[in-house]
Amino acid sequence: MTKVSIHYENNAPFIVVTNLERIIEVSHWGNIAIEDQVEIVHKGAKLKGSFSRLDFQVDRRTNSPIVKSFKATLPAQARDIYYRDQIGNISTSMVRGYDNRVEVDMRPRFPLLGGWRTNYIFGYNVPSSEFLYSSGSSFALKIPLIHPLYDNMLIEKAQIKIILPETSHNIKIVKPYSVSQLPDSLHFTYLDIVGRPVITLEKNNLVEYHSQPFTIYYEFTSMSMFREPILVIGALMLIYCVFIVFNRLDFSIVPKDGNIVAHSKTD
Repeated sequence: MTKVSIHYENNAPFIVVTNLERIIEVSHWGNIAIEDQVEIVHKGAKLKGSFSRLDFQVDRRTNSPIVKSFKATLPAQARDIYYRDQIGNISTSMVRGYDNRVEVDMRPRFPLLGGWRTNYIFGYNVPSSEFLYSSGSSFALKIPLIHPLYDNMLIEKAQIKIILPETSHNIKIVKPYSVSQLPDSLHFTYLDIVGRPVITLEKNNLVEYHSQPFTIYYEFTSMSMFREPILVIGALMLIYCVFIVFNRLDFSIVPKDGNIVAHSKTD
């Protein structure tokens, strides 16, 4: 039996997210902040030789193996979108809004050839009214674990952190598919006293199918929302009282009337 070897040319780009760290921070003041830290690599045919900027600019191939940009799909309510890396803001991006989604075309600082890698930070805000439901002191957060970072997405490893409001308790999570859950932790930010509970999930080998919503149930009293405003008001009142007391104290050596009483000594 004769073995036949078949060789063919494949110029299709093949980018893979090697690591994704996603943070979802929930605020009961009307906002959910989402930020992705993405490490991406082009696992297609590796570049042989050196890179020529001239050859890249004159390349007019329809099926080019070079990754010049990638498109992310966000919820229709996404706003305050930013795209940056360790150097700073990356301005080569374009946002298009549709009825049911927002598409963001992102162009990296340099084109990705086979074997090349890059990383970036991508974030946005969404109204909490679109994903947060309540009944009395019971709340349910229903939001996708991930969103499509590019067409035919593949994520080798992802870690998702959900930061809930401070004093949230009785936390339960309903998962649309199996994920690993790490021990809960606390996150401290401005004016926090006991810290905000953090749920950490991990999953390997994700595709667009995994951009399904999961649900987190928790208890949160409405009065807890006023903890931070009360702290701010109390701090301002304390500063004001200290200023009043300090202003009324007299630390001068000379009396305020400016008169100095002289005493003479007699033999």
